[in-house]
This record gives sequence, structure tokens and C-alpha cells, in this order.
Amino acid sequence: MLLERESELARVGAALSAADGGTSSVLLLSGPLGIGRSALLRQLPGVVSGTDVRVLRANAAPMERDFAFGVVRQLLDSLFSSASRADRERWAREPDRATGLMFGADDIPSGRPLAEDMPRGNTHGGAGAGGPAGAASEATLHGPRSLLADISAHARLLILVDDLQWVDVPSLRWLAYLTKRLRGLRVVLVCTLRDGDHGAGHALVREIAAASTQILRPAPLSRDATRDVIHERSGVPGHEEYVRACHEVTGGNPLFLMSVLLGMETRGHAPTADHADQVRALRPAGLRERLASNLRTRPQAVRDTAAAIAAFGGHGDPALITELAGLDEIGFGAARRALLEAGLLADTREPRFIHRVVQDAIESAMSVAERERWHAAAADLLYRSGRPAEQVAAHLMAVTTFGRPWSAMVLRGAADTALRRGAPETAARYLRRALLGHRPQDESRARLLVDLATAERGFDPEACRRHIVQAMPLLATVGDRAAAALRIPPPLLDAVAPSTAALLRGVSDELGPPAELDGPAREMALRLEARLRHCGHENPGELASAMERLRELGEEPPLGSAAERELMAVLLFSGALTGQLSAAEAARTGARILEREPATSAGAHTTLPLVVVTLFAAESVQDVGSWLSTEQQTRWQNATGADGVLLLAERAFVLVSQGRPTQAREYVERAMGSAETDWREASIMILSTVALELRDPALSERILARARRRRTEGLALTASLRILQASVDAQRGLRPRALESLLACGRQLDVSRWRNSALFPWRPHAIGLYQRLGDSRSALRLAEEELAWATAWGAPAGLGRALRLKGWLQGAQGVPLLRDAVAVLRGSSFELELARTLVLLGRQLGSGTEAEAALREAGTLAAACGAPWLVERAEHGLGTASAPKTAVLTRSERRVITLVGRGLTNQEIAGELGVSSRAVEKHLTNSYRKLGISGRHELADALPAYTQRHNC
Repeated sequence: MLLERESELARVGAALSAADGGTSSVLLLSGPLGIGRSALLRQLPGVVSGTDVRVLRANAAPMERDFAFGVVRQLLDSLFSSASRADRERWAREPDRATGLMFGADDIPSGRPLAEDMPRGNTHGGAGAGGPAGAASEATLHGPRSLLADISAHARLLILVDDLQWVDVPSLRWLAYLTKRLRGLRVVLVCTLRDGDHGAGHALVREIAAASTQILRPAPLSRDATRDVIHERSGVPGHEEYVRACHEVTGGNPLFLMSVLLGMETRGHAPTADHADQVRALRPAGLRERLASNLRTRPQAVRDTAAAIAAFGGHGDPALITELAGLDEIGFGAARRALLEAGLLADTREPRFIHRVVQDAIESAMSVAERERWHAAAADLLYRSGRPAEQVAAHLMAVTTFGRPWSAMVLRGAADTALRRGAPETAARYLRRALLGHRPQDESRARLLVDLATAERGFDPEACRRHIVQAMPLLATVGDRAAAALRIPPPLLDAVAPSTAALLRGVSDELGPPAELDGPAREMALRLEARLRHCGHENPGELASAMERLRELGEEPPLGSAAERELMAVLLFSGALTGQLSAAEAARTGARILEREPATSAGAHTTLPLVVVTLFAAESVQDVGSWLSTEQQTRWQNATGADGVLLLAERAFVLVSQGRPTQAREYVERAMGSAETDWREASIMILSTVALELRDPALSERILARARRRRTEGLALTASLRILQASVDAQRGLRPRALESLLACGRQLDVSRWRNSALFPWRPHAIGLYQRLGDSRSALRLAEEELAWATAWGAPAGLGRALRLKGWLQGAQGVPLLRDAVAVLRGSSFELELARTLVLLGRQLGSGTEAEAALREAGTLAAACGAPWLVERAEHGLGTASAPKTAVLTRSERRVITLVGRGLTNQEIAGELGVSSRAVEKHLTNSYRKLGISGRHELADALPAYTQRHNC
């Protein structure tokens, strides 16, 4: 396809019309690589109208530049092949020796200068201006021109020469000769010339260009033309996002566009919005080779400039690039212009390649050793210039040789910067590279190992432990060894490896008891005690010891230091697991810890997240919500990997506890969409609890699938995942299997004396399954156990749930228990649990004012919580028709759910509509209630039906 070239075609057509009246002209088609000069030249014969136009063609090539008069021969060959037999016989008899160009003469004086090129007054043995050599060359040039004059007497001539920059010198002399002697001919000469090519600077090329009457520069393709090309190639209209991506990455350059489309076709990708990102990431191999071939023909200064830019990642500071390329300002400016004219650089203040494939082409033309030399030189230059450590380190990572005494220092500095900006994996790569260059087994190596372990603890705890073990023998003091051991993150809910426990115990024994220490040593001893006590969290004896330690600290334990808070976090969690604390006690002390502890990502690698889990069990959701919303949380909001998932899980739990399941689901979806990472134990446990509340089997299955990728699994995770799997089985009708799994889970928890049903709610689920399977006696026995535990623990939602379950089992006789449950739950933030209890109370009462009031309140609460299934149950009890599914969405609600259907998150929707995230959440909650669905996962089915029903 030849698109958007109508102007150029029209101007050539106008020149041919002028030639009919005897006015010859020279047209130059110029532009960067791939702009479509040759394609346009091939189409020019198609614009010729009439039978009195003869077309002569020639294509120059770099490999044929030593073939004298090669291009002239091509032109004459095309003339000869289209001539009549009589004309060919007549030309063969011509005495002019230049006609030998057509008939194979081999005595052409291509190497001798033209008479007009020789210096005047030359008397040093060569032929002068009027000598035989000059005369022969003049005859050689005049012969073809005389043939053209003979032909143009009967027909117009369209002479097409492609790639003028590669034409052999004798042919260039003839073309220059011709452009000065067009008078009397009816000729249009059209040549293409690539911008920025070394050959374009030849004196004869410049002479021909100067003789041009018109210079045509084809423009890049517009987005509309890009869309047409995509349609032509694929046979279907491309999605607008796909078209936009193609146009952005290619800049409308036809060669780049066709290379991208061919690459996408090879991969079997259709022109859909889903493949737009693949377009942006594609690096077509064919285009890379084409660009590499082009670059090899460039002067050394241009190649060095391109290599210097490539060394800086395809862009960079002009001053640094100039110095790295070894050029002065004038030389760099000329080289930069050549790359710009060639279409390889963007026209920006900072040198930048137009596409990443240009860098690939430059690097593919280098050997491994050459690439290393460029990066080594760039590292030296940046270091001398005092540039940031990460800039220098990026080049050190590409160098395999060692010897720079400052390398380790720079790499450690770069790792520290990467950690501060939340990129631990990048930091680990820098430190591994530093270790490769540090051979001595000394304390400096130990420091590098400890730094590497610090970076790894967020995404590879086992590697972290291994590197700490390697560092320990190299550290000179017990304080350093203790500090290193504390870099190993505690497996919050998983079983602790015996080797880790042994390492911590050895350092703790070496350091001494906390009571005998002070200052930093005491802080480390307390933190080690916290880790060691948590190591035994699956051991009933260790849990009992932890409770004794907690009682020793008194009702107002000291929490002034971070170490004291870490120890208290472990002791509180032990009390919550066993139920030997009350919810009020746990909440009071946990809130005191959060008041003193900033919400930073560093806390994720200590025992402090156990406080959040304990407060969730104690239903102190408000304290956690406030803590997560503090200004100190700003840096943690950008946490990635396992830290980010833990934060999202905690926020989801807060929201679901506050009766905002729609918003909670948004955070769960963000956690599920995070990059592949080894989720923390606490994250899985919290997300499992949220999924249980949302009652979404599909979401639960996704969480289970992600959790199964973990390499280790302790009792806490085993129990949480069993309960979640049992919930999925029960919702799918596999009740006996679900009950069996829950009972096995309960037995396993009881062995370790883990009895907190708020953390592991196996009994409430087992009670419902027993009752539905017809075993009311067993259901009632478990309900009584649950009520006894909930009463002792004292958290309102847990107690209200236990009262509701027992009241449900007792039928009409359970109404007093249900009234008690409602009274208890009114003091809780768990509005959804209150709504469930009110529905059950109203249905148990059957009729009357109290029943109607309970059901109406339940419907209102359920609607506010985004629980349409519960709204329906309340309305069914009232005997009213359920209208939500036929209710009409507002314009704002329709816009929001349309964007949800496109896969946008709440934050992205808020940004597009210019509203707050809270406003988006409100619209979604109302929309889900009206559509009678529970969340995003049901929207794909509900939205088309709504659209058809309301004709919108």
C-alpha cells in the first residue's frame, strides 16, 4: 500500500507534463531510513499517462560501487530492452565509443579524470584538458546523453535512480553531467537520497542535489494511515488502542511499522487492545538486522556516537556522550546530525533513539568484548563525574572484569538507593555483582553478605538465611553477629527451620540474658528473645512459657523501645492463639504498640505484623485502620512484592470488617494482580479470612492456588487454607468432605492449643455443616463450645456470631439468644454480621412488629454493605417484591461500571473521571445492589442483561 503520498505523485506528474513542453527537471526524493522513498519510486511509473513516456530504472547498491558506470549501464539496459529492433541495430552501428556501455565494451576510461575535473595547466606527464584521456571521458559521458536526446525527440523520459548515495563515481559524474545539459531534452530525472548517509556527502551527490528543481520529503504516516495498513495486513480493523500503540512506537515510519506488524503476525497476535502492550515491547529481529547493516556503512565518528548513546541506554547527557565517544563538540554535532537525518535519533534536546530496536542493532554489531569496553569506559566516566551510584552501577553490571578499587563501594551505594526506593531485587543484583569481585574471606565480604541478606529477606527468605550463615564466621564481634542474625525475617505463621532456631539461640546465648545487659546490647537481646519465643509458637510448652513472661511484665508492660514492642508483639500473639488473654487486654496493649510504632515497610521484617493479626482477632479494627491511614504510611503505600501484598491484605480486612465488601474486594484484586512473589504467611491468612466473608468460591480458589506455590507451610497456613477450601467445597455441595476437613483441622489446632476461633473459625463453619447434614446433636455440642470460648475471649462479633449459631440451632426457643446476639453486635463495627443476625431473628419471630423492624433494619444494613443476597432474604421475610434487579442505574453509575468492565481499578476510574476513590466505591456499591450481584466477578454476566433490558 502507498498511503498519503498523493502530493509527491502529483508533483512528479506535473513535472512530466512540463517535460512534454520541453522543460526538463530533476527531482530529489529524500528522507530518513524506512520513510518509503524506494516504495514511492517504484510507484511512479503508475502515474505516467499516455504512451509517449519511456521509463529508465536503476538501483544502486553498496556492493556495486566499484563497478564503473554500473548505474548508467542499468539505465541503458532498460532503454535497450524496451527499444525496437531497428533502434538497437542503429545504436550498435554508432561510431561513438560510449555506446559500448550498452554492448559490453571493456575499455571505458572510468579511472581517469574528466577534462573538466583536471587542474588547468597540468603539464606533468598527464593528459591535459585537451588530451586524449579528457577527450575519451567527454565522449563516454556525451554518448548516453546523445541517446537520450534521440529518444526524447519522440517520447518523454522518466529516469529513476534509487539510492543516489550508493551510486558508483563514474555514474555520478554522468548524472552530474546530464543535470547541466537538460536543455533540449524532454526528461524528468528522479533520484532518491537517504538522509544522513556517508555517501550523501560526496561532492558529486551534492552537485546533483543542488541541480534539483524540487526536493520531495515524504512525511511519516498518520494514525489514520497506520490504521489502514493494519487493516490491509490483518484483514480486520485494528482496535484503537492497538493502532495507537503501533503509531507511537514506529513514529509513522513505514519500515518500522511493517516490521512491527510482521513480528506480531509471526507471534500469532491479532490487532486487539490486549496486544497493544506486546507492540510496545516488540523488538523486530528483521528491523534490527536492517538497522545494523545501515550503521556499518557509517563513518567511524557516527558509529562511535551511536555506541556511546547505546552504552547510556539509548539516551543520555550530550556532554557525557561526547566525551565517551572521544569527539569534540563539532565532531559530536556532525555525528548527531547524521544519526538524526538517518531517522535513528528523536529530535529532542537529549540524544535518544527513536526505538529500542536501534540500540539492539548497535549492540548486535559489537562483540561481547566491545560492549564491555564501552560500559567500562562509561562507568569510569560517570564515576569521575560524581554521578549517582546507581548510574555507575548500571554499567558495572555489564562488565565481567574486575580491578576498579571503587566498584564494591559504588555497588553497595547503588543497592542502598534501590532499597530505599523499594526495589530489593535490583539491590540484590548489585550486591551479588559486588560479591563476585570480592575474593578475600574477610569482614568486608561479611558486610556485603549481610547487605545482600537484607535485600533478599523480602522476596527470598531462604537465601537471606543462607547468606547470614555464610557471614557469621567472618564477623569479629558478638554484636555484629547478633545484628546479622536479626536480619533474618521471622516466619510469622510458618514453622521455623531448626537451623534458623539454632543460629538464633547460639547468638542469644553468646550475647547473654537481656536483664544483664543495657544499651544496644539489651535491645538486640530482647529482639532475639522475641524471635526465639516465636520459634516455638506451635509448641504448647513454649506458648505456656510465653504467657508466664507476659504476666511477669505486668499490666502496663514497657513499650518504649522497638525491641520491647517486638517482644510484646510475640507475647500478645501467643495469648491470642491460646485464648489465655481476653480480647480487651489484647486490644489495649496492641493499640499501645501501634501508637508508638511507625507504619513503615521495615516493620514487615520483624514480629510487629503479629500485632495487626492480634488486633484483627480482638476486633480492634478501628485501631488498625487508623494506623494504616497515618501520614507515616505514605512511603509504605508504594511497597511492592510481599510487603505490598501484606499491606493490601490488611486494608482489605479492615474494609470487610467495616461492612464494605466491594471496596475490600478491590484491595484483594490488587493483591492478586501483584507480580509473582512468595506471599507472607500473614498475607495468606488475612486474605483467606476476607475471602470467607466475601463468600466468593472463584476468588477463594484463586487465593488457594497462589498459596499452594509456597515452598513451606506451617500450622497456621495449613489451618487457614483448610478452612477456606472447606468453604469452597461446601458452597459447591461437597458438604461431607468439607466437614471432614474442618474436623481434622480442629483436631490439629487443638494439639498445639490454638483455640482462638477468631483466627481459625473452623467451628462456626462445622456447626452449619453438621446441621445441614442432619446431625443436630453434634452441631449443638460444637455451638456450646464456640459460645464458651467466645464468651471468654469477649470480642463482640465473635460472641454475637456464637449466640446467633446456637439460637439458630434451637429454633423458636433460640429467639432470646438471637436478641442477645443483636444487642452484642450493636457494639461492634461488623455491620454485616449484625444484618445476618437480624434476618435470622426476623424469620424466627415470623410476624409482628419486632420481626418486621428486624427485617427492615437488616435489609438497610445489607444494602449499605453491598450484600444483595442478604437484602433479598430480608425482603423475602417481609413478603415484599425484590426490586433491585430492575432498578435503573444513574448516569454516573453506568459510567463507573463501564470502566470496571474494561478492567480498570477504582483508583484508575477515579483518575479518569476526576472524582475521589470513595465516590467510585459508593457508585459501585449502589450499582451492585441494584444489579443484584456481589461484586466485579458477576458484572460480566449482569451488565449485558441490564443493557438489553434498558436499551442503553
